[in-house]
Amino acid sequence: MIVVQKSSVIRIKALGLHWRGPRLLAFEVYDNEGRLKGVRPLGGSVEFGESAKDAVIREFKEEINVEASILAGPMVLENVFVHEGQRRHEILFIFDVAFSLGAFEAAERIQFQEDDGTSMVAAWYDLRQLDVDGGPELYPKGLKTRLLGR
Repeated sequence: MIVVQKSSVIRIKALGLHWRGPRLLAFEVYDNEGRLKGVRPLGGSVEFGESAKDAVIREFKEEINVEASILAGPMVLENVFVHEGQRRHEILFIFDVAFSLGAFEAAERIQFQEDDGTSMVAAWYDLRQLDVDGGPELYPKGLKTRLLGR
């Protein structure tokens, strides 16, 4: 039996959607056995006193050392989910972003490190290959539907 612990914290996150044609830049999320289970756009927590817009620009600079600019948004999405046995709740501000001219132009994959030293990989994923049988999920749940409906 899996016991789900309840968290009383609602996290505020800012994510950026960087597109290369129909493909979205997203970092890879692996399960405990090392299998790719999903992908999520880059971004992170909004710090106290910081706007979501400033947070997403800061996160791109910290994570992959790129100057990002806001093109549109935010789209707001509420996400309640269970991760590693703990119920989580987050409010996401999601922006379309552009990179400085020429940044990652030839790259198919980007390796970077989180603040805690965890190695991460991001790549561009076609939305049609996400949330389908045999393919990775797009996190947060419901984002693909929102993106296709706009």
